[in-house]
Amino acid sequence: MGSTRRLATLVLAAASLAAAALPGPLAAQDTHRAILVDKLDAELARLAQAFHGVAGLQAVDLVSGETFSVDADLVFPQGSAIKIPLLLELFRRETESPGFLAQRRAITDAVRTGGSGVLQHLGDGGTEMSLEDLAVFMIVYSDNTATNLLVDAVGMDAVNAFMAELGAPRTLFQRKMIRPDASVRGEENLSTPAEAAALMVRIAGCDLPLSAPACARVKEILTLPKGGAFRDPVPSSVPVAWKPGGVEGVATAWGIVGLPDRPYVLTVMTNYGGDGDALIRAVQSAVYDYFSRLDRSTDYGVRVPLRVLPESRRQRSGGGSE
Repeated sequence: MGSTRRLATLVLAAASLAAAALPGPLAAQDTHRAILVDKLDAELARLAQAFHGVAGLQAVDLVSGETFSVDADLVFPQGSAIKIPLLLELFRRETESPGFLAQRRAITDAVRTGGSGVLQHLGDGGTEMSLEDLAVFMIVYSDNTATNLLVDAVGMDAVNAFMAELGAPRTLFQRKMIRPDASVRGEENLSTPAEAAALMVRIAGCDLPLSAPACARVKEILTLPKGGAFRDPVPSSVPVAWKPGGVEGVATAWGIVGLPDRPYVLTVMTNYGGDGDALIRAVQSAVYDYFSRLDRSTDYGVRVPLRVLPESRRQRSGGGSE
């Protein structure tokens, strides 16, 4: 558990002790919530410790700002999750220069890249796509040809400068997709659970130097359907804006889960082998279980229909998607 989480726990514990002397909902909510918090903390620590490799994670309550973390400041290779920072830079450029994403690129043998995605199978020069459509292929299909074309369009230095501007200086785009020689040289794409979570919090709240339509489109693209370990434990009715990443020995996921009354952010990162997808699935299951217990709950832990909650609470559903 990180220092931020320890401080949050101490504050919640102090509030619980103070509230215990008071009648009414405050005492009921804080005392019982502290028990749920302790259970989730213990389960996340257990899962990370049992993982056969190294794991870090961070979950953020988008309503209260409360944070749960395990080794969230460790730097991990990202695999395809690094495509989220590239997506943000593309829409920053669109905000500054409207029409930028309408530019088109030809899919040719010269630009084709192996690995994930479908563009590697198209004919030489038979297709042109807009940068925005390439961004959709990059996120939904994790297409590496699309990604490398988009890197050429904006440059890795611009992505890294934007991440530093957003307070994520250790989130670094340092090589194109499918470049094992560059990886051996240490030119790895990197981030931390804490920085990735902070970026997803910004996306959830549109707290970005992007136009409102650009921010909405970023969330829309991230929410387009795709399956995987991060998505599987969440009911299909709940929107999830996310991107996984994986290379041999590494599994990562960054996402926003749009529970109607209790949206949250979760980032999970692993390296040095182990079944990273199994860990991501288990962490998501534990975190979703916790937040689903808070979703639509009264101060006494009774779940009520969303329609009877105050308007301010019913509007929280915007946290996960448009």
